[in-house]
Amino acid sequence: MIIWGIILAVIIVLLSLTFFTVEQQSAAVVERFGKFVRIAQAGLNFKIPFVEHIRGFISLRVRQLDVPVETKTQDNVFVRVAVSVQFHALPDNIYAAFYRLENTEQQVTSFVFDVVRARVPKMNLDDVFEKKDEIANAVQTELCEVMSNFGYAIVKALVTDIEPDQKVKAAMNEINEAQRLRIAATERGEAEKILKVKAAEAEAASKALQGKGIAEQRRAIVDGLRDSVGGFQKEIPGTTTQDILSLVLMTQYFDTLRDVGVSSRSNTILIPHGPGVVQDLSEALRTAMITANEVTKHQVDAEK
Repeated sequence: MIIWGIILAVIIVLLSLTFFTVEQQSAAVVERFGKFVRIAQAGLNFKIPFVEHIRGFISLRVRQLDVPVETKTQDNVFVRVAVSVQFHALPDNIYAAFYRLENTEQQVTSFVFDVVRARVPKMNLDDVFEKKDEIANAVQTELCEVMSNFGYAIVKALVTDIEPDQKVKAAMNEINEAQRLRIAATERGEAEKILKVKAAEAEAASKALQGKGIAEQRRAIVDGLRDSVGGFQKEIPGTTTQDILSLVLMTQYFDTLRDVGVSSRSNTILIPHGPGVVQDLSEALRTAMITANEVTKHQVDAEK
């Protein structure tokens, strides 16, 4: 029984050393006495015990490597450019991917540094932001040409971040703020200008309407005086125009005094005067009316 037990144990050990499995999206490198023999694909595989052994496994999945690169632009601004490279091993060239490169990520990082530090120093800071796709395409093109010889394919290269020095960022923010404040001040000035123009136009229209109203008011007063004088002469025969005007002016004079006295917030200052002033004003009005009539008469005679 002991012998059968030993034999069974040996068989189990031999089977465990003979058969092995490889996970999906992976490959195993099999060597025989230290020499490459074949690539074992995903699934159940076998090898010769004590003669062949698995040198290692390599993943066929897409991997991403983030590479931060610090460099200087053409306008002497230090900037940190973050580049993300997506790559995977070629299924038909696993031998090169496994044996030719000792450290794949370090190799990719070196090429990314080389391309970025060759491109960015030829650009201004603003161009770096605007042409980040050109930088990414240059990195991808360079890596595709080189890494294909090592059994790797480059899926995509992306510039994921561009970060200038903190002082430069603060200065850029101040410049943007100053520009926005200048635009705001210009718009505010234009708005104030429009308000002042509209106010001036409104005031001009108001003055025009006010003048028109005063003219119509004076015309109405003249018409009223004319009717009053005509009616007074008909009712009281023998009265002259001067008597009627003197009476009207005297009435208006007392009405004005009454209005000034009634108002509690009047700022009117009365200077020494008497009712005789009305007589002088009446004389002046009569003289002006006679002069106007004479001028009108002479114009009519000249036209004839």
